[in-house]
Formats: sequence, structure tokens, C-alpha cells
Amino acid sequence: MTKGMKYNLAGIGAVGVLTAIDQWTKRLAVLHLKGQAPFVLWEGVFELNYLENRGAAFGIFQGQKAAFLICTVLILGLVALYYCRLPKGRRFAPIRLVGILLAAGAVGNMIDRAVNSYVVDFLYFKLIDFPVFNVADCYVTVGAALLALLILFYYKEEELEFFSIKKKEKEAGDGEQEKL
Repeated sequence: MTKGMKYNLAGIGAVGVLTAIDQWTKRLAVLHLKGQAPFVLWEGVFELNYLENRGAAFGIFQGQKAAFLICTVLILGLVALYYCRLPKGRRFAPIRLVGILLAAGAVGNMIDRAVNSYVVDFLYFKLIDFPVFNVADCYVTVGAALLALLILFYYKEEELEFFSIKKKEKEAGDGEQEKL
């Protein structure tokens, strides 16, 4: 088995585990929070509050199940493409984690939308009146923030060339110039 296959299988396994954790927490929310008063963990700051979100972030685009499913499949395809293009080695472990978090969050919420036509949300920061969210949303948020930090402060521009589509065109162009 090649090193690339090992990375890819480990990534798929990690996405599966994180998705299972997300689905488990949502199941617990349905069993213990649905139809109940919010469960206060820290008075005035944080509580568990069951909500069925039929839209996207902050409840926008309500009832657009097909559009959400199509967008999620496209996003998962892009994440998988770039995950497979990542250079091998420990230097790129942080960005592999980003791909895993983004994929797990997308899959977790896609399962809810496909099965229920809504996403189960239950985490609520009352202190700042932040919209109710779930574990999959945390994965996506942490993954996106980590990606921004990695691009800004960790990786050099040339290390991220695998993200570029123009890289292939440039290499082809360089080869033609050498022949002349």
C-alpha cells in the first residue's frame, strides 16, 4: 500500500469517526432536548436548545434541500480532490486535518438534510445571542479558521502550489520553452 493510499484511507476513517460523533450528538439532542425547555449549562452564557434548521447558516435559504445536497456533494468533491493532491509528509498534516474537518462537517449536515430535510442544531451561546448550531458546524468553522491561519502564517506560497490549477499549465508552458 502506498503512502498516499494510507493518508487517504486514514482521512476517510477520520471523517467517518467525526461524522459518527456529530450524528450521535444530534441523536442525543433529539432524544433529550426535543420538546423540552433549554438545558442551561452556564446561566446566561451557554445552553442546549433543540432547533430544526431547514436553511443554511443563520437560517437563510429555508427549504432548499436539493440545492444544499448538490452544493454539499460539489464541496466534498473539491475537498477530496485537494486532499488527494496534498504533498505527502508531516508538514502537510495540519492542512489534512482541515480537509477532514470540512468533509466531516459537510457530511454530518448532509445526512440530516437527506434524511430529515432539516439539520438538528442544539448548541446556543446565549451571552452573545449567537444562532443555534451543532457539532458539524463546529467542524466547518474550526476547519475554515485553521485553513486561514495556515495559509497566512504557516505555509509559504510555493508550498501551496498544489492548490493552483495554473500550475499544470505553467509546467506545460515551461516544457515548451525549453524545447525552443
